[in-house]
Amino acid sequence: MPKAHKRHASSGGSKGSPYTNPTKSAAANAIFKMNTDLGQHILKNPGVAQAIVDKSSLKQSDHVLEVGPGTGNLTMLILKAAKSVTAVEMDPRMAAELTKRVQSTPSMSSRLTILLGDVIKTELPPFDVCISNTPYQISSPLVFKLLSLERPPRCCVLMFQREFAMRLFAKPGDKLYSRLSVNAQMWATVSHVMKVGRNNFNPPPAVESSVVRLVPKVPRPQISYEEWDGLLRVCFVRKNRTLRAAFLGTHTVLEMLSSNYRVWCAQNDIIIEDGPLDAEAGDEADAMEVDKIEDDDEWGGIMDDEEAEDDLPDFFKEEAERETSARKGNPNRKKKGKVAEMVREKVRKVLEDETELADKRARLCDEGDFLKLLYAFNNEGIHFS
Repeated sequence: MPKAHKRHASSGGSKGSPYTNPTKSAAANAIFKMNTDLGQHILKNPGVAQAIVDKSSLKQSDHVLEVGPGTGNLTMLILKAAKSVTAVEMDPRMAAELTKRVQSTPSMSSRLTILLGDVIKTELPPFDVCISNTPYQISSPLVFKLLSLERPPRCCVLMFQREFAMRLFAKPGDKLYSRLSVNAQMWATVSHVMKVGRNNFNPPPAVESSVVRLVPKVPRPQISYEEWDGLLRVCFVRKNRTLRAAFLGTHTVLEMLSSNYRVWCAQNDIIIEDGPLDAEAGDEADAMEVDKIEDDDEWGGIMDDEEAEDDLPDFFKEEAERETSARKGNPNRKKKGKVAEMVREKVRKVLEDETELADKRARLCDEGDFLKLLYAFNNEGIHFS
């Protein structure tokens, strides 16, 4: 009688063998492939997930917003501690998997609402706490959206890429100091919760992560968020430029401020005289402006990478092209008017006379400097929203 063929332990043929290749096994049994382009890195460490929920200090009466719930590892823990959860998910496959996971527990299923779509474009219901294993590509827009809410949550506990998290803490003069840093520290108290290694995720991301806690300030600063953020957008387009160069050396900025000034005058029944400037006077002002800006714009040139990610306004996207056209004497460009010249003088007065910040660079300005700028600009009728 022939002998039965023996399976070698090293072949991995046995289903329960300890020598089975875990990567191949997981791939074979996976429900679906993770889409890393959408930032799908599922937090698989239950200890880290529980620590995030604990740091959120949830109450039994809390309504929680979860961004990017994935397969629900965090969601299940949140549902045990809070009254209800609204989960915003981009991937229909993930939403279906989460729905299936809670169906077996009616008490949890009735307290979970899943919104399918982009959280940045979704109108959010009122909520008390935000918890998120944030897809890295929406980190910045999500923070700005949470900070700008009229009724901000009590706190936000958010997972970010390590470098992005450090930007939230950066101080004037630091390499990572940016518009995000100023906004986060103006509107919230930021604290670091813990570092999270890449091996705590499936699939592991290419970078390390950090959990950050944002607690919006109460009462909120008594300034307009749109005005404040509009000012910072101008200052941080190129954070190594002087403020004089950022405002007076950028035609698109002056056009935007002139347009806003006309609207402000109309709303306040202020009559302004408009019309084209004398051609020679306009050309002379152009020449003086270009010479002065070129002298102090030694740091100018390429937009900072981190600021390019922060959803800059459309009028900045054509900035370089329009400035080049203007300086070359394009005959089709719009001639300067009296209102534009008036606004330019107001801007110069604020930067050089009232605040004396014209030669300071945005990367070295602190919260007080930006508040001083905004107050002085608003007193002159210059607005940013």
